[in-house]
Amino acid sequence: MFEDKTKVLLMVPQGVLDRARGFAGEAMSKLKRPVSLQMVLRALIDEGLKRAGDGAVLVNVEGQVQAVRRIRSRASRERSGRKDQRMHQSGVRRRVSRRTLQAGRM
Repeated sequence: MFEDKTKVLLMVPQGVLDRARGFAGEAMSKLKRPVSLQMVLRALIDEGLKRAGDGAVLVNVEGQVQAVRRIRSRASRERSGRKDQRMHQSGVRRRVSRRTLQAGRM
């Protein structure tokens, strides 16, 4: 089962993690064996992928895509707003390097 495993960093909302932990607890009491959160997440991913044609899965993915798009768009607007504030006294926009920003000189 685990001969071709790969490590993945998975970021999920706290509510989803709490529900998965609750599911792990229920599974442990029914199976009378230890059930880890990792086991539950693997099972949920596997079963969800089997239902790839299910509309609910696609709706969930679409919601995540839109949320990421909104976050990136907001971050882009904030970055462009900060660039506009980096004007030299003469009114000419000043080019700022990453090193200058990291050093905290701007």
